[in-house]
Amino acid sequence: MKVAMDVMAVLDRAVVEGNALKLTQQLDPTLYKRVNKVLDAAGGKWNRKAQAHLFDRDAAGAVDQILLTGEIIVPQDFGFFPTPPAVVLRLLELAELVPGMTMLEPEAGTGNIAKPAAEICTVDCVELLETNVKVLRQAGFARSVLHDDFLELPPEPKYDRIIMNPPFEKQADIRHVKHALGFLAPRGRLVSVMSAGVTFRANRLAEDFRDLVSARRGVIEALGEGAFKASGTMVNTVVATIPATV
Repeated sequence: MKVAMDVMAVLDRAVVEGNALKLTQQLDPTLYKRVNKVLDAAGGKWNRKAQAHLFDRDAAGAVDQILLTGEIIVPQDFGFFPTPPAVVLRLLELAELVPGMTMLEPEAGTGNIAKPAAEICTVDCVELLETNVKVLRQAGFARSVLHDDFLELPPEPKYDRIIMNPPFEKQADIRHVKHALGFLAPRGRLVSVMSAGVTFRANRLAEDFRDLVSARRGVIEALGEGAFKASGTMVNTVVATIPATV
């Protein structure tokens, strides 16, 4: 079930507490019926006593799935999705790697981005999942593979390029990208896959991120529909290219 942009805008502004979702604006009857239809299909049933739509699971997760994909889908984890070859190719094109550069891939997974990049320049990886760390270290293409939570690492502005595919759930991609910018050397460049939600969500986190990209004269481009289908998700995605400085 596809979800229209005006309905997603209403859901983006809703207040979510536990399994309850409350709409924060007065809607015309036609729009309300469409919003209610989407919430009902996603498992959110109107409860007059609570004056909210109640889910049998975390309401934030249900709304996130709608905002990430633009449709009602079966619940799934929006954490680790390997980067498909066609997306990797576009990331490398935008990064414009050349020999002698140093590159960081946070959340490196099993190396779908880092491995081809290592054929051009020196690559360091950070990865949280132990099984992925073992794969990366055994492969041997990276100069270093750090087993750690990237968001816990203190920024060091030393990398010419950062290429990444961070987790999307609950707008984690924005937090990861903003943290990663602290690792860019002067005149460096970050290229990241992100949820398409960064282009339209109306909360402060998304709005501030769009301001940051604009201030640095960065660019956000849409990836084709189904770009991550091969990785098991129809999440709508974009690529953000952000310079270290203007």
